[in-house]
Amino acid sequence: MISAKVWVKTKRLLSVLFLLIGVIFIYKLFGFSIEGKNENKKYEDYFQDSYKIFSVEIPQELSFAGEKITTDRFDIKESLDREILTNVYWQSNTLLMLKRANRWFPRIEPILKRNNIPDDFKYLALIESSFIYTVSSAGASGFWQFMKKTAQSHGLEINDEVDERYNLEKSTEAACNYLKQAYDTLKNWTLAAASYNMGVGGLKNQVELQKTSNFYDLCLNLETSRYIYRILAMKLIYENPKKYGFLLRKKDMYPEIEVRKLKVDTPVYNLITFAANQNTNYKILKIFNPWLKKPYLLNKLRKTYFIEIPEKINYSDLIKNIPEEDLKFIEDAGDTCKKIN
Repeated sequence: MISAKVWVKTKRLLSVLFLLIGVIFIYKLFGFSIEGKNENKKYEDYFQDSYKIFSVEIPQELSFAGEKITTDRFDIKESLDREILTNVYWQSNTLLMLKRANRWFPRIEPILKRNNIPDDFKYLALIESSFIYTVSSAGASGFWQFMKKTAQSHGLEINDEVDERYNLEKSTEAACNYLKQAYDTLKNWTLAAASYNMGVGGLKNQVELQKTSNFYDLCLNLETSRYIYRILAMKLIYENPKKYGFLLRKKDMYPEIEVRKLKVDTPVYNLITFAANQNTNYKILKIFNPWLKKPYLLNKLRKTYFIEIPEKINYSDLIKNIPEEDLKFIEDAGDTCKKIN
């Protein structure tokens, strides 16, 4: 049997042991809690120090197609602010638009010039499609997003084999034709651009109803109201990307791709074989000729078409004539970051 004295000592030791275990448990419990709070505080501090979102400066004056705009009025300034911020902070989309524009603007610009359409209308094509051959929910297609009926009324062929809304040169010519007619009716380029979204007839009715031919004074539906500001925002960003945080080197841009044009005025029964005979493949042929809807071109009416074949497709060949830039670009970017911090 355990003596009373030993039992008392044992109880004391057990009491001390349980007390020690309790102290350790409480320390661990509250220690982790405090440590967790400290970790959260560090995270919050780091976030506050590192993550910054800036508003942007809105220019006092700018222009579209030679027509000046002042942004002193609150509704104009805030509408432009919305579109600039939307594009500046949708970085991936805007970055891709800038890269693609480097490839396609050089092909669009001379067509606009030849038709006496202001150069700024290239930004209309950019915001319409982001230079993706896409189809809208309403059925508008191509870089210029033509509806089928409108496209055909401006000379574009659309049938089972061919859809010239996807032919860059022909669709740009059709857009020029539309814009010239819109300008003749509406008498200024800003309204002509807005009509591309709303239609000439609809916009003309609003001009007459509201008794103003100033786009910025018109009360229009939300989509058309935003339309011109979207064009202006992309123009500002494209003309000065660094100002809006887009640090693009020349070699980051999508390069122009030189093509040769093959005249075709007879049936092509197999475009896959046709592509192989031109030392390319059907996929590449379709990329450069998205207006061809089928893997053949029966061409029953014996019309003349031009099929584009790229001269070079390897990136190393496409960018080899782009001069290597020195470190100044990166240093400038670093200096900008230092000023911000």
